[in-house]
Amino acid sequence: MTRNRPRRPLTMAELAGEAGVSVPTVSRVLNGRSEVSEETRRKVMAVIAEHGPPRLSRPGRAVPRTEAIELLFHELESTWAIQILWGVQRAAAESGCAVMVSGLGGRFFPPDTWVEEVVARRSTAVIAALSGFTAAQHQRLLAGGVPVVVLDPPRAPLPNTPWVSATNGAGAASATRHLLELGHRRIALVAGPEEIPCAFDRLQGYHAAMADAGASVTGLVRSVSMNSDEGLVAARELLRVRPTAIVATNDLQAMGVYEAVREAGLRIPDDVSVVGFDDLSVAAWMSPGLTTVHQPLHDLAVTATDLVLCLAWGTPVPTLRLELPTHLVVRGSTAPPTPG
Repeated sequence: MTRNRPRRPLTMAELAGEAGVSVPTVSRVLNGRSEVSEETRRKVMAVIAEHGPPRLSRPGRAVPRTEAIELLFHELESTWAIQILWGVQRAAAESGCAVMVSGLGGRFFPPDTWVEEVVARRSTAVIAALSGFTAAQHQRLLAGGVPVVVLDPPRAPLPNTPWVSATNGAGAASATRHLLELGHRRIALVAGPEEIPCAFDRLQGYHAAMADAGASVTGLVRSVSMNSDEGLVAARELLRVRPTAIVATNDLQAMGVYEAVREAGLRIPDDVSVVGFDDLSVAAWMSPGLTTVHQPLHDLAVTATDLVLCLAWGTPVPTLRLELPTHLVVRGSTAPPTPG
């Protein structure tokens, strides 16, 4: 290999290519993270020794980039959002990026002015969490050099938009099968809006498990927004048809289900078993502790961050959709149905 080429600073993507590693791995080496092998560290440091520290700003820009990831939330008032924020902040810090947080107050798409502000700031990238962009907004961000990754998109994702989610259908199916194995057959579902892909996949997982067991779902599904107030309203309606168990599309809805069961003078799990989805930190502290599907929110956030930084620094991504596995966490809110 010829080594007499002029010494020049490389971009992060070029440095990663020279060392045969990913851009986030280079960032971890530069930030002294312990989870990098000594062999990988030596490879990266050898390239740095030849070319010097990486050049973080893009060539040809009149205005320097802001080394910051814009994190956009559908809404901020939930433990789900906090856990995603923690994961993004940790991964961004390892790569030398700050995080700028915006909330949409329950809306799914930002105003055009927000998009223009992001482009004007020359931000590194955008992660949209349960939020998204119109086709025109997406094109404006890309034209401004700001790549986008969506975490749990609120609609079918735009073409060529990378997105990260959990195995939502498999998770909901495992929750429903758990109840079926306990002996339940009248299992109701507090579903989310079907246009939201994660909610639709969870609905499909529930239907698949019930169909496999030959159990009817007639009259046992209510679709509402994914918050505790709507979970309460849906559960009040469902309790009138006397299910022995209720699956909620997320833990916030499950909190509403708990309140509806209490209002009806019933007990969990003696009269009604309840399963949630997310495994928020509060789930273990509910009374009784909530059986729920754990989705790795921290890992989802880190994965979305690594993915969007690869795009920002010119590293090709292997796939447009990444799904991380879920698993069921059994606590005290589920039990076999009471005879009679």
